Amino acid sequence: LTRRTLLAATAAAAFGRHAAAKKSGLRIGVMDGCFKLEGNVEAVERAAALGFEGLQITIGRAKPGGALPLSNPGLQGAFLAASKRHKMPIGSTYLDILHVNCLKNDELAKKWVLDGIEITRKLDAKILMLVFFGKCALTTTNQQEIDAVTAALKELAPAAEKAGVILGFENTLPAEANARVLDRVGSNALKVYCDVGNTTNQGYDAPKEIRWLGKDRICQFHFKDRGYMGEGKVDFPAVMRAIEEIGFTGYAMLETSAPSGNIENDLRRNLSFVRKLMDA
Repeated sequence: LTRRTLLAATAAAAFGRHAAAKKSGLRIGVMDGCFKLEGNVEAVERAAALGFEGLQITIGRAKPGGALPLSNPGLQGAFLAASKRHKMPIGSTYLDILHVNCLKNDELAKKWVLDGIEITRKLDAKILMLVFFGKCALTTTNQQEIDAVTAALKELAPAAEKAGVILGFENTLPAEANARVLDRVGSNALKVYCDVGNTTNQGYDAPKEIRWLGKDRICQFHFKDRGYMGEGKVDFPAVMRAIEEIGFTGYAMLETSAPSGNIENDLRRNLSFVRKLMDA
Protein backbone atom coordinates (compact mmCIF):
# COMPACT_ATOMS: atom_id res chain seq x y z
CA LEU A 1 0.00 0.00 0.00
CA THR A 2 1.74 3.17 -1.22
CA ARG A 3 1.44 6.51 0.50
CA ARG A 4 -0.42 7.89 -2.55
CA THR A 5 -2.91 5.01 -2.43
CA LEU A 6 -3.40 5.51 1.29
CA LEU A 7 -4.05 9.24 0.85
CA ALA A 8 -6.49 8.56 -1.95
CA ALA A 9 -8.35 6.02 0.18
CA THR A 10 -8.47 8.47 3.10
CA ALA A 11 -9.80 11.22 0.84
CA ALA A 12 -12.40 8.87 -0.61
CA ALA A 13 -13.54 7.89 2.88
CA ALA A 14 -13.78 11.56 3.90
CA PHE A 15 -15.79 12.32 0.77
CA GLY A 16 -18.05 9.38 1.55
CA ARG A 17 -18.72 10.66 5.06
CA HIS A 18 -19.48 14.14 3.71
CA ALA A 19 -21.78 12.70 1.06
CA ALA A 20 -23.55 10.66 3.74
CA ALA A 21 -24.14 13.81 5.76
CA LYS A 22 -25.60 15.58 2.74
CA LYS A 23 -27.57 12.53 1.71
CA SER A 24 -29.09 12.30 5.19
CA GLY A 25 -30.96 15.50 4.47
CA LEU A 26 -30.39 16.93 7.95
CA ARG A 27 -31.64 20.52 8.08
CA ILE A 28 -30.94 22.92 10.92
CA GLY A 29 -33.82 24.95 12.28
CA VAL A 30 -34.52 26.88 15.46
CA MET A 31 -37.27 27.31 18.05
CA ASP A 32 -39.02 30.67 18.18
CA GLY A 33 -38.33 30.61 21.92
CA CYS A 34 -34.60 30.99 21.24
CA PHE A 35 -35.43 34.55 20.16
CA LYS A 36 -37.78 35.01 23.13
CA LEU A 37 -40.51 35.37 20.50
CA GLU A 38 -42.79 32.47 21.37
CA GLY A 39 -45.75 32.48 19.01
CA ASN A 40 -44.59 35.77 17.50
CA VAL A 41 -44.46 36.16 13.70
CA GLU A 42 -41.29 38.24 14.00
CA ALA A 43 -39.39 35.02 14.71
CA VAL A 44 -39.82 33.97 11.05
CA GLU A 45 -37.78 36.90 9.71
CA ARG A 46 -35.21 36.61 12.48
CA ALA A 47 -34.62 32.92 11.76
CA ALA A 48 -34.30 33.59 8.03
CA ALA A 49 -31.81 36.41 8.59
CA LEU A 50 -29.49 34.08 10.50
CA GLY A 51 -29.59 31.38 7.82
CA PHE A 52 -31.71 28.72 9.53
CA GLU A 53 -33.64 26.29 7.36
CA GLY A 54 -36.81 25.97 9.43
CA LEU A 55 -38.69 27.26 12.46
CA GLN A 56 -40.48 25.56 15.32
CA ILE A 57 -43.45 27.63 16.51
CA THR A 58 -44.81 27.70 20.05
CA ILE A 59 -48.60 27.31 20.06
CA GLY A 60 -49.04 29.11 23.39
CA ARG A 61 -51.16 28.61 26.49
CA ALA A 62 -54.87 29.23 26.69
CA LYS A 63 -56.43 31.37 29.40
CA PRO A 64 -59.11 29.61 31.51
CA GLY A 65 -62.02 28.84 29.23
CA GLY A 66 -60.19 30.24 26.23
CA ALA A 67 -58.57 28.89 23.08
CA LEU A 68 -54.93 28.26 22.24
CA PRO A 69 -53.38 31.50 20.89
CA LEU A 70 -52.31 29.97 17.58
CA SER A 71 -55.84 28.75 16.86
CA ASN A 72 -56.51 32.34 15.74
CA PRO A 73 -56.96 32.27 11.92
CA GLY A 74 -55.45 35.75 11.59
CA LEU A 75 -52.26 34.69 13.39
CA GLN A 76 -52.07 31.51 11.35
CA GLY A 77 -52.38 33.56 8.16
CA ALA A 78 -49.66 35.94 9.31
CA PHE A 79 -47.29 33.03 9.96
CA LEU A 80 -48.02 31.45 6.59
CA ALA A 81 -47.49 34.74 4.78
CA ALA A 82 -44.21 35.41 6.61
CA SER A 83 -43.05 31.84 5.95
CA LYS A 84 -43.64 32.29 2.22
CA ARG A 85 -42.15 35.79 2.12
CA HIS A 86 -38.93 34.82 3.89
CA LYS A 87 -38.73 31.30 2.43
CA MET A 88 -38.70 29.94 5.96
CA PRO A 89 -40.57 26.64 6.35
CA ILE A 90 -42.51 25.96 9.54
CA GLY A 91 -40.86 22.70 10.53
CA SER A 92 -42.98 21.86 13.58
CA THR A 93 -45.18 23.22 16.33
CA TYR A 94 -44.75 22.96 20.10
CA LEU A 95 -47.75 22.30 22.36
CA ASP A 96 -46.36 23.97 25.47
CA ILE A 97 -49.68 23.90 27.37
CA LEU A 98 -48.92 20.22 28.08
CA HIS A 99 -46.62 21.54 30.80
CA VAL A 100 -49.81 22.71 32.54
CA ASN A 101 -52.34 20.02 31.62
CA CYS A 102 -50.66 16.61 31.68
CA LEU A 103 -51.72 13.99 29.16
CA LYS A 104 -51.16 11.31 31.81
CA ASN A 105 -53.90 12.53 34.14
CA ASP A 106 -55.88 15.47 32.68
CA GLU A 107 -58.71 15.05 30.15
CA LEU A 108 -58.29 18.66 29.04
CA ALA A 109 -54.87 17.73 27.64
CA LYS A 110 -56.56 15.56 25.01
CA LYS A 111 -58.56 18.55 23.79
CA TRP A 112 -55.36 20.60 23.51
CA VAL A 113 -53.71 17.84 21.46
CA LEU A 114 -56.69 17.71 19.08
CA ASP A 115 -56.59 21.51 18.76
CA GLY A 116 -52.84 21.35 18.23
CA ILE A 117 -53.26 18.80 15.45
CA GLU A 118 -55.62 21.10 13.58
CA ILE A 119 -53.34 24.12 14.09
CA THR A 120 -50.36 22.13 12.83
CA ARG A 121 -52.31 20.96 9.79
CA LYS A 122 -53.33 24.50 8.89
CA LEU A 123 -49.72 25.70 9.21
CA ASP A 124 -48.52 22.73 7.10
CA ALA A 125 -45.94 22.08 9.84
CA LYS A 126 -46.35 18.26 9.75
CA ILE A 127 -45.04 17.66 13.32
CA LEU A 128 -46.69 18.54 16.63
CA MET A 129 -44.30 18.21 19.57
CA LEU A 130 -45.93 16.85 22.74
CA VAL A 131 -43.95 17.38 25.95
CA PHE A 132 -43.72 15.32 29.12
CA PHE A 133 -41.54 17.11 31.68
CA GLY A 134 -41.72 18.45 35.22
CA LYS A 135 -44.98 17.44 36.91
CA CYS A 136 -46.04 15.84 33.59
CA ALA A 137 -42.92 13.68 33.24
CA LEU A 138 -42.99 9.92 32.73
CA THR A 139 -40.68 7.49 34.51
CA THR A 140 -39.98 3.80 34.07
CA THR A 141 -40.90 3.29 37.75
CA ASN A 142 -44.53 4.34 37.17
CA GLN A 143 -46.00 2.01 34.60
CA GLN A 144 -49.53 3.17 35.39
CA GLU A 145 -48.76 6.68 34.08
CA ILE A 146 -47.06 5.25 30.98
CA ASP A 147 -50.14 3.10 30.38
CA ALA A 148 -52.41 6.16 30.72
CA VAL A 149 -50.37 8.15 28.20
CA THR A 150 -50.21 5.18 25.83
CA ALA A 151 -54.01 4.88 25.94
CA ALA A 152 -54.43 8.62 25.32
CA LEU A 153 -52.01 8.57 22.38
CA LYS A 154 -53.78 5.55 20.89
CA GLU A 155 -57.05 7.47 21.11
CA LEU A 156 -55.54 10.61 19.53
CA ALA A 157 -53.47 8.96 16.79
CA PRO A 158 -56.33 8.51 14.28
CA ALA A 159 -56.99 12.28 14.29
CA ALA A 160 -53.30 12.90 13.63
CA GLU A 161 -53.27 10.32 10.84
CA LYS A 162 -56.28 11.92 9.18
CA ALA A 163 -54.66 15.38 9.37
CA GLY A 164 -51.30 14.17 8.05
CA VAL A 165 -49.62 15.24 11.30
CA ILE A 166 -46.99 13.34 13.30
CA LEU A 167 -47.17 13.52 17.09
CA GLY A 168 -43.64 14.08 18.39
CA PHE A 169 -43.27 12.27 21.73
CA GLU A 170 -40.63 14.25 23.70
CA ASN A 171 -39.96 12.84 27.16
CA THR A 172 -37.33 11.56 29.60
CA LEU A 173 -37.80 7.83 28.96
CA PRO A 174 -34.99 5.69 27.53
CA ALA A 175 -35.15 4.48 23.93
CA GLU A 176 -36.51 1.01 24.73
CA ALA A 177 -39.38 2.42 26.82
CA ASN A 178 -40.21 4.89 24.03
CA ALA A 179 -40.23 2.09 21.48
CA ARG A 180 -42.64 0.05 23.61
CA VAL A 181 -45.08 2.98 23.72
CA LEU A 182 -44.84 3.43 19.95
CA ASP A 183 -45.38 -0.29 19.36
CA ARG A 184 -48.42 -0.38 21.64
CA VAL A 185 -49.99 2.67 19.97
CA GLY A 186 -49.27 1.13 16.57
CA SER A 187 -49.54 4.28 14.45
CA ASN A 188 -47.16 5.91 12.00
CA ALA A 189 -48.50 9.22 13.33
CA LEU A 190 -46.55 8.78 16.60
CA LYS A 191 -42.75 9.09 16.69
CA VAL A 192 -40.09 10.11 19.17
CA TYR A 193 -38.99 13.73 19.33
CA CYS A 194 -35.35 13.21 20.29
CA ASP A 195 -33.70 15.91 22.44
CA VAL A 196 -30.00 15.09 22.69
CA GLY A 197 -29.51 17.52 25.57
CA ASN A 198 -32.26 15.99 27.69
CA THR A 199 -31.13 12.48 26.77
CA THR A 200 -27.56 13.21 27.88
CA ASN A 201 -28.65 14.94 31.09
CA GLN A 202 -30.79 11.90 31.97
CA GLY A 203 -27.58 9.86 31.90
CA TYR A 204 -28.33 8.04 28.65
CA ASP A 205 -25.85 7.56 25.81
CA ALA A 206 -27.41 9.85 23.18
CA PRO A 207 -25.69 8.34 20.09
CA LYS A 208 -26.59 4.83 21.28
CA GLU A 209 -30.22 5.89 21.85
CA ILE A 210 -30.39 7.39 18.35
CA ARG A 211 -29.04 4.22 16.75
CA TRP A 212 -31.37 2.04 18.84
CA LEU A 213 -34.45 3.98 17.77
CA GLY A 214 -33.41 4.36 14.13
CA LYS A 215 -34.74 6.79 11.57
CA ASP A 216 -38.25 5.32 11.40
CA ARG A 217 -39.00 6.01 15.07
CA ILE A 218 -37.61 9.58 15.20
CA CYS A 219 -39.49 12.53 13.72
CA GLN A 220 -37.21 15.43 14.71
CA PHE A 221 -34.34 16.46 16.97
CA HIS A 222 -33.66 19.18 19.50
CA PHE A 223 -30.03 20.27 19.73
CA LYS A 224 -28.90 22.00 22.89
CA ASP A 225 -26.24 21.87 25.58
CA ARG A 226 -25.39 23.69 28.78
CA GLY A 227 -23.94 26.97 27.52
CA TYR A 228 -22.64 26.91 23.96
CA MET A 229 -22.99 23.78 21.88
CA GLY A 230 -19.84 21.72 22.01
CA GLU A 231 -18.80 23.03 25.43
CA GLY A 232 -21.14 20.97 27.62
CA LYS A 233 -21.78 17.28 28.21
CA VAL A 234 -23.29 16.42 24.82
CA ASP A 235 -20.89 14.64 22.47
CA PHE A 236 -22.10 16.34 19.30
CA PRO A 237 -19.58 14.76 16.90
CA ALA A 238 -20.79 11.32 18.05
CA VAL A 239 -24.43 12.45 17.86
CA MET A 240 -23.91 13.68 14.31
CA ARG A 241 -22.26 10.40 13.30
CA ALA A 242 -25.21 8.47 14.70
CA ILE A 243 -27.71 10.65 12.83
CA GLU A 244 -25.77 10.16 9.60
CA GLU A 245 -25.52 6.40 10.12
CA ILE A 246 -29.28 5.89 10.57
CA GLY A 247 -29.96 7.95 7.45
CA PHE A 248 -32.26 10.42 9.18
CA THR A 249 -33.98 12.98 6.94
CA GLY A 250 -35.51 16.02 8.60
CA TYR A 251 -34.87 18.81 11.05
CA ALA A 252 -32.68 19.33 14.07
CA MET A 253 -34.08 22.40 15.84
CA LEU A 254 -31.76 24.43 18.03
CA GLU A 255 -33.16 24.97 21.53
CA THR A 256 -30.22 26.95 22.82
CA SER A 257 -29.73 29.76 25.31
CA ALA A 258 -27.73 32.99 24.90
CA PRO A 259 -24.88 32.86 27.46
CA SER A 260 -23.47 36.22 26.29
CA GLY A 261 -26.87 37.91 26.35
CA ASN A 262 -26.64 38.58 22.60
CA ILE A 263 -29.21 36.24 21.06
CA GLU A 264 -28.23 36.68 17.41
CA ASN A 265 -24.49 36.30 18.00
CA ASP A 266 -24.92 33.22 20.14
CA LEU A 267 -27.29 31.60 17.65
CA ARG A 268 -24.80 32.30 14.86
CA ARG A 269 -22.08 30.67 16.93
CA ASN A 270 -24.17 27.56 17.62
CA LEU A 271 -25.35 27.29 14.01
CA SER A 272 -21.78 27.61 12.76
CA PHE A 273 -20.72 24.83 15.14
CA VAL A 274 -23.36 22.46 13.77
CA ARG A 275 -22.62 23.31 10.13
CA LYS A 276 -18.90 22.63 10.66
CA LEU A 277 -19.77 19.21 12.11
CA MET A 278 -21.94 18.47 9.09
CA ASP A 279 -19.10 19.39 6.74
CA ALA A 280 -16.38 17.52 8.69
